[in-house]
Amino acid sequence: MTFRIIAAGKTSHQYAKTGIAEYVKRLKRYGKFELIHVKDGDSASVSKRLLEAAKGSVLVTMDERGQEFTSTAFANKMQGWTDDPSVKSVSFLIGASDGHTEELRKQSHLLLRLSKMTMMHELALLVLLEQIYRGQTILRGEPYHR
Repeated sequence: MTFRIIAAGKTSHQYAKTGIAEYVKRLKRYGKFELIHVKDGDSASVSKRLLEAAKGSVLVTMDERGQEFTSTAFANKMQGWTDDPSVKSVSFLIGASDGHTEELRKQSHLLLRLSKMTMMHELALLVLLEQIYRGQTILRGEPYHR
């Protein structure tokens, strides 16, 4: 099973690049993980690119309208996907600065939000990576999450 994050645009802030690189490196030891960047643009063009890049995946769309989870509940959600033989990949979608299209939201299996607060996309990517990593350590009983 593959976990992937598909994000619009490239990371430009050095602090975010450093943190993202660290968590991508950490996640590699837990199996198949990918970070994919698609070209940024307006919500319609980005949503189209995200859907194309995520074809065949469980779609988890990062959206302010989404559901919030505790870290443990999120870890259990990831375990459910891992245990389901019909799930080959899960793609977390981070869209354009003006949000996702309604079509993309409707096609999503889960709308997920990290916080009720708004954050820049680079920071959202870093927080999502950290939570995926935290979830993996929770599932394995490793000390990071404590």
